[in-house]
Amino acid sequence: MLGSGTISGTDKSGYGSMLELCWKGTEPIQLPKDEVRKFLLDGDEVNLVGFQKGNGFTVGFGNCRGKILPAHDDSKYF
Repeated sequence: MLGSGTISGTDKSGYGSMLELCWKGTEPIQLPKDEVRKFLLDGDEVNLVGFQKGNGFTVGFGNCRGKILPAHDDSKYF
């Protein structure tokens, strides 16, 4: 099961989205290689992997990967 919205814990270690982790852009997130982010940027790649182990079973899905592309110029439609 994939929750595409916020799946929050009771403290920062259990926050379920980048929006929560950066507190709507007010608390930057430290990434590897001394990079700091508040939001995803064009060209970023996101990879979701999920699984759950139970009593004698594992259920999940493989890599779900996507790349953030620049927005289209919609000015010709307005």
